[in-house]
Amino acid sequence: MEITKNGTTIQSLQIGLSIVDIVAKQTRPLRMSDIQELTQITKSNLYKYLNTLTQLGLLYRDKEAGTYILGSKLIEYGMAAVGQENVIERITPYLQQISTKSNQTVLFTSWTPNGPMVVRIFNTGQGFNIGAQIGTLLPILSATGKIFAAFMEEGTIRVWKEQETQAWDENKKEKFKEECKWILEKGISFAREPLVSAVSSVAFPIRNYSGSLLGAAVVVGFTDSIPQDENQELSRYLVDISQEISASFGYKA
Repeated sequence: MEITKNGTTIQSLQIGLSIVDIVAKQTRPLRMSDIQELTQITKSNLYKYLNTLTQLGLLYRDKEAGTYILGSKLIEYGMAAVGQENVIERITPYLQQISTKSNQTVLFTSWTPNGPMVVRIFNTGQGFNIGAQIGTLLPILSATGKIFAAFMEEGTIRVWKEQETQAWDENKKEKFKEECKWILEKGISFAREPLVSAVSSVAFPIRNYSGSLLGAAVVVGFTDSIPQDENQELSRYLVDISQEISASFGYKA
């Protein structure tokens, strides 16, 4: 590894970031011996660099394998650098895959101060009324609304929740609270005909590196085509792909 010396730079910082760059360019996790061979840094100094970079979250060390990969902090920085994503661009291939797999319409919803809003629709071309279009705000008892109620920070959704539930009695509020706990545990929600007769939905969360909710994806179709419990094949598939999509944003279950 060659570092250009310059009186206006901090050489140790250059070396540290060069180590990160080397790890980033490899297609496999690296052991300390691999990194030493690539950098030619003495073992004692390299240990200090690796220890520091790991503590800062710029590298991650697998304790069992003794190997290094990029750390979650770099994903966090990357998200911030692009204004937290291009979420829709990144998830589009996944949502198209879900639409093809399920043969149903798939929505992507994002949070607004007035509640979750449909921002993208992937239509299978079936042409039936799903009860929503881009810009539609979805109610708390929709599959999407339940995801936001379960996963969104309480301070962010408090006003919306109060408005949506103000006509409920205490028994209904308590049942919904318990349902949200279940959704938080299982990572999936269901709604039977929340907007249009004979049309139901199933939704899952998309989270980022810090566990924050980026949005919810929703599969919508005729009631007899949409699962209503977590044990059905499509439900299991959606839970798995939810984890896969969230992992692409740095989320670790």
